[in-house]
Amino acid sequence: MTLAEKIRHLRKAEGILRGIRMSQSDVVRAVKHELGETISQSYLSQIENGERPHLTRKTRELLARFFKVHPSFLVDDPEGFHTELISNLLVGENKLSAWFLEGARRFRRDSEISSILEALAHREDARRCLVLLGAMLETPELVPRLLHVLRPTHKEEHQRRRTRAPRPSEFANI
Repeated sequence: MTLAEKIRHLRKAEGILRGIRMSQSDVVRAVKHELGETISQSYLSQIENGERPHLTRKTRELLARFFKVHPSFLVDDPEGFHTELISNLLVGENKLSAWFLEGARRFRRDSEISSILEALAHREDARRCLVLLGAMLETPELVPRLLHVLRPTHKEEHQRRRTRAPRPSEFANI
């Protein structure tokens, strides 16, 4: 990832965290307000457009403090650099499992999604599960019905237990 891509990504992520669509001008104002220092919008634009491939030490430290990243993050990544811990040696199901584990880590704040992705990573038939999900998405009306049956709310589960017909073995107790 280039410095320009990183700065654009950080600006968009910061906007999401603040609940706004953060422009370069918003970054300039926030830096001044929160850190008491300045950076011009035109300089920030040049960085984001790749016209300035390197930052001064002062600018790197300022942007690192604002975006709450380590200053060494604000450089171009070397050719062939990957942040994923996925090895090229992984193949087939193993690669898919590693991808699910990485997803579980990334979604750790959403415990339901994280645990589902982790469970998928440990299944031998993870690919088949993913293909099944794809088939379900092709039939959108099926999803709410399946969720209603497979993951009922506590109230629905209680109601279903009260209204279900007794099993034959339960008649022996009557």
